[in-house]
Formats: sequence, structure tokens, C-alpha cells
Amino acid sequence: MSYVILDLEWNGSYCKKLHRYINEIIEFGAVKIDECMNMVDSFSMLVKPQIGKKLNSHIANLTHITNDELFDSDNTFLKTLSRFENFVGDSILLTWGTSDILALLENYMYYTGNKRLPFMKYYCDLQYYCEKKLNVYNPATQLGLQNCADMLGIGSNEEQLHRAHTDAELSYNCFKELYSPMDIGRYISPADDRFYRKITFKNRQLTDINNPMIDKSKMYFDCDECGIRAEQITRFKVKNKSFVANFRCPKCRKLFKGKITARLKFDGVTLNKKIVTPNKVELSDD
Repeated sequence: MSYVILDLEWNGSYCKKLHRYINEIIEFGAVKIDECMNMVDSFSMLVKPQIGKKLNSHIANLTHITNDELFDSDNTFLKTLSRFENFVGDSILLTWGTSDILALLENYMYYTGNKRLPFMKYYCDLQYYCEKKLNVYNPATQLGLQNCADMLGIGSNEEQLHRAHTDAELSYNCFKELYSPMDIGRYISPADDRFYRKITFKNRQLTDINNPMIDKSKMYFDCDECGIRAEQITRFKVKNKSFVANFRCPKCRKLFKGKITARLKFDGVTLNKKIVTPNKVELSDD
């Protein structure tokens, strides 16, 4: 068994054909790892833009890639992808989060019309794996690659970050520190119909309190001082796409405002709760 960790850099390019912006890939970087966590090969290629004609200034400053480098590379997306496909072989593909896979799908579909990557047989979200292994998984936030490296005491050259190959190597170092042959299988998914439906599912926030997908029995708060279930003393109102209501602790009588964000994901609805004003609260008449 071998793994390939892929990292991509892309540029927001306006596509006249689609009448919208597309995340046009400008660099591939990857490392191949054997089952003993040894790095056995690497891959790095710049991609000549075919949609956009100029790098966004933010991307240029972030990556230090120049327009001349890209256009002199003469590597089209399909040419680069063909070489990367040979590099991957039968390896399991990993990326830090799903953004790179979504960008790869977007570019591949633009050039070929195909909504699936034929060379990807198995996939693992390395970001999710590391979050779970570090016990920091939170549906409302995501662990950044640099933050993960800092937590593991892995040094990195900040000037070289945000280049595909450098970030792929940093991802590998994090993976190596947290790798467990007994656990990794639970995080690897076959690239089947369900995988593509899930990865392309558009998450959205729910703002209708009467939506049957929202489990109202879970819309409660515990006092952050006593740990006692608080009394809801006002009805929920929608504010900034979240549900907000006032609560009172029956033990310490503390008043606070609770905010709940309901997000519809592929596997169901998640509720993110937050006490937004734990001190003085102006109660409404609702």
C-alpha cells in the first residue's frame, strides 16, 4: 500500500465560457509514501494558464510564482494531469481538506466534461484524519496545516509555504507523526457514487425554525458556570442566519443569550451552539 499526498495552487480566473470565476490550477505538488511512511518519490509541475491571462496579485504575493514562470512552463493542465496520473498509479490519494480535490474536479470537468477523476480509486481527507487523531475536530472550524504542524512541533520555512510541493511535504510530516496503521483504514473512502455525491454536496445554513430537518429537542443550552440546563425565556429569532434566544440558569439565575447555527450537510444537519453574551443581557418581550 502506498499513499500520494497532493497539494495544489490555483488562481481565480474569470471564464468567459462559463460566465463565472474558476479556480484555475497553476501548480501541482505531491509526495509518494510507502506503507512504512517513507517518502519514496515526489512530483512538482507548474501549469500554464489557459483561462486566465494574469495571476491575481494576492496569489502572486502568496506563492511568489510569476506570470513569466507559468507561461514559460508550457505545461497545459491535461499534460500535467497525465503525468500526475502516472505518478499516482494505484496509490491512495490524500489532500489537506477537500478544497484541492474540488478544484481538481472543477478543472478536469472544464477540460474534459467528465465529473470523475478516473485515476482516483481511494481517497482520504488528511485534514480530517489529523483533527480526529489530535482530538480537535470541530464541525464549525477547520485545523490549518501550519497550526497542525505547530501542535506537533514540526518546523517549517514560512517563506516557502504556499507552494504546492512544500505544503505537500509539510502535510506528509504531519501524517507521519500521527499515522496509525490500525486506524487509517476507517478514514479511507472508495471513490464511488456516494463519495462524489458527498464531496460535491453544497452545505447550506438553515434559517427556518420550523424546518423538519432541525431537531428542536437539541436546541438547548447549559449554563457555562453551573452546567445546569438553562430555561429558555424568549423565542428563537433569526439573526445573521442563526437562531438567537435568551436563557436563564435556574440555579445561579445567570442570564445569557444563546446562538445556534444549523448547517445542512450531506450526512444531515449539524447544530453549532455558542453563548454570545454571557454577561449582561437585554431581554426582549418575545
